[in-house]
Amino acid sequence: MHYFIDVILPIPLQKLFTYQISEAEFNFIRPGMRVAVPFGKRKVYAALAHNKHQTPPQTYEAREIEQILDESPVVTQKQLKHWEWIASYYMCSLGEVFRSAMPTAFLLESETIIYKNEKQTVDEASLDDEEFQVYEALQHQPSLSIQRVMDILGKKTVLPVIYRLVQKEVLQLKEEVYEQYKPKMVRYVRLHPNYGKDEALQQLLDTLGRAPKQRKTILTLFSLQASEKKPIPVKQLMLKSESSPAVVRALIDKEILETYHLQQDRVSYDGTTYSSKELSEAQNTALQGIQESFVNSDVTLLHGVTSSGKTEIYVKLIEEMIAKGKQVLYLLPEIALTTQLIQRLQRYFGEKVSIYHSRYSVNERVEVWNHVLRQHPKASVVIGARSAISLPFSNLGLVITDEEHESSFKQFDPAPRYHGRDVAIVLAKLHQAKVLLGSATPSLESYFNAQAGKYGLVELTKRFGNVLMPDIELVDLKEKHRKKRMKGHFSDRLLEEMEETLKVRKQIILFQNRRGYAPIVECTTCGHSPQCPNCDVSLTYHQYRDQLRCHYCGYNIAMQRSCLACGDQTLDTKGFGTQQIEEEVKSLFPDHRVGRMDLDTTRGKHGYQKIINAFELQELDVLVGTQMLTKGLDFKNVQLVGVLNADSLINYPDFRSHERTFQLLQQVSGRAGRFDERGKVIIQTYNPYHRIFQQVSVNDYTGMYDDQVEERYQYKYPPYHRLIRITLKHRDHNMVNEASEWFAKGLRNVFQANVLGPEFPPISRIRNQYIKHILLKIPKGQHLGETKAVVHRLHDRFNAVSSYRKIRLILDVDCY
Repeated sequence: MHYFIDVILPIPLQKLFTYQISEAEFNFIRPGMRVAVPFGKRKVYAALAHNKHQTPPQTYEAREIEQILDESPVVTQKQLKHWEWIASYYMCSLGEVFRSAMPTAFLLESETIIYKNEKQTVDEASLDDEEFQVYEALQHQPSLSIQRVMDILGKKTVLPVIYRLVQKEVLQLKEEVYEQYKPKMVRYVRLHPNYGKDEALQQLLDTLGRAPKQRKTILTLFSLQASEKKPIPVKQLMLKSESSPAVVRALIDKEILETYHLQQDRVSYDGTTYSSKELSEAQNTALQGIQESFVNSDVTLLHGVTSSGKTEIYVKLIEEMIAKGKQVLYLLPEIALTTQLIQRLQRYFGEKVSIYHSRYSVNERVEVWNHVLRQHPKASVVIGARSAISLPFSNLGLVITDEEHESSFKQFDPAPRYHGRDVAIVLAKLHQAKVLLGSATPSLESYFNAQAGKYGLVELTKRFGNVLMPDIELVDLKEKHRKKRMKGHFSDRLLEEMEETLKVRKQIILFQNRRGYAPIVECTTCGHSPQCPNCDVSLTYHQYRDQLRCHYCGYNIAMQRSCLACGDQTLDTKGFGTQQIEEEVKSLFPDHRVGRMDLDTTRGKHGYQKIINAFELQELDVLVGTQMLTKGLDFKNVQLVGVLNADSLINYPDFRSHERTFQLLQQVSGRAGRFDERGKVIIQTYNPYHRIFQQVSVNDYTGMYDDQVEERYQYKYPPYHRLIRITLKHRDHNMVNEASEWFAKGLRNVFQANVLGPEFPPISRIRNQYIKHILLKIPKGQHLGETKAVVHRLHDRFNAVSSYRKIRLILDVDCY
């Protein structure tokens, strides 16, 4: 009798792949365990066991698995169901979901190892110089990795050399799978069992009378054991006794001390915990409203103004869940936000808080994964960005999606192109858990669902401590330029407010949603602007590196001193980014400390934390930043917020630009005056009478919602229609045009007027790939599953055309 297993491979295959296993393996393997399997000519992958059966595949002969990698499942059954839903809804393969969800340490791939062929006599004269170098290295080492061969030959293209040696039967190749995760082992020290009795101990101290450093080390160890009553790390003993490694080594060699290793988490919390704060009357009312809403609705939207104390309400709900022994997932749109929130939640819940996002190392993420899988108390509350949705929860009670309106919850590349908020709602439904969506400026879809009764709705309209909402003033840049009341990019009103704020030792946030120094460098003689050779964009000037840089592909050149077209030395910068604003503030206020927070300054693991902590501790007076600053950060001393140019937000060619402008400006305004005095916000714009800016100035969310929903209804956009965007990419401009027309025609034959495009996006070429979009609108009455089936069939027909196979076709469902 034959036994088989279907596995999920971490590659974009539309079907599961079947392998043969023995009866013993059949009885041992469970769904969710990893197995090493051969695939293709050489490669070995860590695949995920999906289901066992006794039916052989019809179209190919099943190969045997290489080995079983786990003793118990690393993925739960509910996770597999969740992944299947993601793959089905977002029109991608299960392998792509698997690869995206798992920490890379679990996704083992084999490495090619080179061995000398001992059975073959080698004619050294037949080898060229490079082949002989590899052969000679194998005389001294039993095996070599590909990377090691690269180091020996000093180049990257080594495969031709290796294959020539294989053909000459000099080498043998083998695929070996390596486990990437290594637990952190800490070295501890204790007294040798020989000195367990008092007499032996006294004799030891007498013996060490002539070795004062060793005696001091032993006495320090007794002192630490008495006071701490827990294992003593070797490093701590050396630090407290002021001894060197040589002293400790001597004591170990004499068998006076012995060392041992214990596994330790890479991320831990050693501080003290405090009880949560008392809620205000408004917060208590909102909390009761949420609890009542959860009786009838699985999803509740908390619409609370900025600084209304939503986080403290979340804390109370988390306390309830922990008391019931349930797990809580707390989702945030940005890694920057986790920095402040981690500190707050750890003060309340201590070691029960785990953090999971891409800035943490692979090993740290594996440890959190294992804690969640085993329902360890350390993973009672998991804080993370959208990737935390993929953790193996088995007892989930509550999902909190904070700042639910944020576009950062949407994954764009690579597949699966999911929306974190929507996927979290499905995850909670699988676990029969509750979902709380929180925002001061909810997305139109969420507010629409709340108004329609699909979600519960709780409103929190007062700021904590009854602090007034900030005073928002619109400044007309057109008028200020005409009256010559501008200094650089600062109007006289903004400078006045900055001077007054700094006089009273308060802090300022300046918002400009563009990094770099200037987006365009232009020759004033001929009008030429340096362009990226790989993308259809101009190069951005970065002053601190004195280079022109493309923000899409990373291409960069040194800043030119003369025009590349006409040769004149008349280059000038157009527009402005955060670097230029930072420089201007430093020249206008030389006695004050200025910081900058954008992608360039937060690249390191703790980049966000350093800047946020410096601003919190008032080591900076002014903080210039991009939209990272707008997302829920909590600074007590900020009195003034300045928006340098609001028009760049509203003029973006996207049906959501007005909604997002309102959200962004409301959020950045909410950073001002959060604790005692009323804050001030200055928004500089060339169009102060624009309806969105007027709505922002009076905090009129419902007015904005009514206007936008009416427009969406007229033009057939969400929440009334769903969207699927089909993107085609290729290096050949004509090929993209021809293929996109073919695909759009196929869609129009079925869906007629609900197909827009194909059209080039605003930036039509990125990394030498031309891009074209087709937009498919799906009305409420149209069956979503059948629509996707049509798109899939068309996709298969498209791939059957040989000339179109090299074109990359991307399907993006709910392309918010």
